[in-house]
Amino acid sequence: MTVDRLLLVRSAATAATRRAAFASDEPLDAAGVRAAERLTDVLGRVDVARSRPARRARMTADAAGLTAAVDPDLAGPDPRSWAGLTLEEVAVRDPAGLRAWLDDPDPEGDLRARVVRFLGHAHGWSGTTVAVTHAGWVRTAVLHALDAPPGSFWRVDVAPASLTVLHRRDRGWSVGRVNWTAT
Repeated sequence: MTVDRLLLVRSAATAATRRAAFASDEPLDAAGVRAAERLTDVLGRVDVARSRPARRARMTADAAGLTAAVDPDLAGPDPRSWAGLTLEEVAVRDPAGLRAWLDDPDPEGDLRARVVRFLGHAHGWSGTTVAVTHAGWVRTAVLHALDAPPGSFWRVDVAPASLTVLHRRDRGWSVGRVNWTAT
């Protein structure tokens, strides 16, 4: 019997993520490329590969040896005017906006809608699917699989170049592993 799996990979690190800053559409740094290359050994056989449109996700997929189609449902939020800023810097420049984002990172439900749509499509695919995306997407997918409340969003750690594994079940997904890194 084949176990159908969805491997969620957070994009590897960039200069901004190393500073704990909001990233723009920037490339991986050298250490990020090496971390993504290490994924090659742990992903195993991949039947379907998808990537968010961001450059760092496409570079992560390439470095991991994946030929990934770009999927807009894996896209992340627009960092707006926060690109390149750390949380501390945003707290000074936009305290109300930061507070609102920390209270509800998906106020319009757009992220959840994309996650649910992608998981619905992936549920029909056979074998192993890899999706290279961002931390918020992975958190939302884990919460959806667990039927956990949205308020649990910030309680799921998702490191750069980490792997989260979901297994397909008759109804939905189960969580097999969260935030595993190949270091």
